[in-house]
Amino acid sequence: MATKKNNATISYQSAKAELETIVNKLKSGTADIDSLSVEMKRAKELLAFCMERLRQVEEELRIET
Repeated sequence: MATKKNNATISYQSAKAELETIVNKLKSGTADIDSLSVEMKRAKELLAFCMERLRQVEEELRIET
């Protein structure tokens, strides 16, 4: 599994890349059944982080226009 990073210090690009890695493992069937729960929890965290970051940027752009 990719190195876990604190979401406070992770960039959007890093979170997206880690999420894509997890999704690819799940799609290809290479995810170890013993780590599946951990992978899914991390994917959920990363997805929430990315969605929140996109929401923040969208809000910033609305304020500027």
